[in-house]
Amino acid sequence: MPRDAQGSARRAELLEKAYAYVLQHGLAGMSLRPLAEAIETSPRVLLYLFGSKDGLVRALLARAREAELDGLPPGEVPVAAVWEWLAAPEHRGLLRLWVEGYARSLVEPDGPWAGFAEATVADWLAVLRRTLTEPAATAALALLRGALLDLLATGDRARTTAAVQAFAP
Repeated sequence: MPRDAQGSARRAELLEKAYAYVLQHGLAGMSLRPLAEAIETSPRVLLYLFGSKDGLVRALLARAREAELDGLPPGEVPVAAVWEWLAAPEHRGLLRLWVEGYARSLVEPDGPWAGFAEATVADWLAVLRRTLTEPAATAALALLRGALLDLLATGDRARTTAAVQAFAP
């Protein structure tokens, strides 16, 4: 295997391991040394493959966006189906990571989080516009985002699901 392909394969492997790590531990206060130890590599290898800690954070946020969108079926997806996917317990780590990235991109617009909130809004509007026209797609996104924050704060899936269904059956 050529050297670049080896580096690319190793980068992809470590990205997946780092992604699994941040789903459990979050990105706040992430230090390369404990991360590297947990995923059985060294900080030096991470810096080589991702360029910097910021480069790794950007790659992890891109991976999170990819995971959000890849979980949905192609084509028209009703708002209720989007909510069911978002509210599933197995997605809590991903959604906490999304909230962290979203909030940090608003308060640290020049850091590795730059553009994350805006990009995720565009991603989700594209999904919702398969089924809805404007301004309904934007209203649905606001509803989903608010219900998601509530769900993550309270864990009350029944109540938040009922709220989403009341406005987006």
